[in-house]
Amino acid sequence: MNRMLHRTPTVVLAFAMAFAMAVLPAAAQSDFPSKPVRLVHGFTAGGISDVLARSIGARLSASLGQQVVVDPRPGAGTTIASEQIAKSPGDGYTLFLQDITTHAINASLYRRLPYDSVRDFTPITLIAATPLILVVHPSLPAVSVKELTALARKRPNDISYGSSGNGTIVHLAGEMLKAMADIKIVHVPYKGSPQAITGILGGEIVLLFSTMPPALPMVAAGKLRALGVTTPQRTGAAPEVPTMKEAGLREFELVLYSGILAPRGVPQAVVDRLNAEFGKAVRSPDVQNVYNRVGALPVT
Repeated sequence: MNRMLHRTPTVVLAFAMAFAMAVLPAAAQSDFPSKPVRLVHGFTAGGISDVLARSIGARLSASLGQQVVVDPRPGAGTTIASEQIAKSPGDGYTLFLQDITTHAINASLYRRLPYDSVRDFTPITLIAATPLILVVHPSLPAVSVKELTALARKRPNDISYGSSGNGTIVHLAGEMLKAMADIKIVHVPYKGSPQAITGILGGEIVLLFSTMPPALPMVAAGKLRALGVTTPQRTGAAPEVPTMKEAGLREFELVLYSGILAPRGVPQAVVDRLNAEFGKAVRSPDVQNVYNRVGALPVT
């Protein structure tokens, strides 16, 4: 009896410590976020990922009560940004706006990556599906995909196309065109879609599959000619531009899916909060206006 009484304070203390350890993480999660959140993407400023990040980030800053800082980390086909996210703390304060390049293309294209595409990340939500748009320099004597492919067959390896980097979806779109149309065109990689737009405007290349934000203003100004979009349906941002299927390549379909990931180990309560907040942001009128301008469809 005396032995049990002697041990009672120790037992009570042990239970108290265990309870505190259980409660403190829950309390911390309920207070999330208590500091700014960093939203990383792997592309240069001005492309679709940057536009989505900044529009949604501004909305999240208001709803979360903490600043959401957009942090572009371009390079190496998004593997630089991916590795940085994979090595960040799993606390919800570092997020990754990624697209099909990061966790579909790279996982298939590269034999070795400095991270595991599934194990090292926590999925939060999808946010958008967007088309690519095929544009050509006005000097190219082609006003349709059929005329373009016919010209390319007459001039093998004489027509150059740009991309936002090796292994990106923009690069693979050009390779799909080569394969499906049975043509030979030359690939010229750039650091991002805005840089590729600069290249085509300057005549360094004459053909480009681009994300919508940097290309649409140039099409509207008559500086580039749009021949097709890669989604199954036409986009409201450029309703006059046919799909690649309508343009004659019936199997050509390529959708740029974008979503939010976090490092491994983010608590479920934080995941649920972020999932809900991103969903509300995507459905908000101001973000919807941005989506409409760039031809993005909301996906959550």
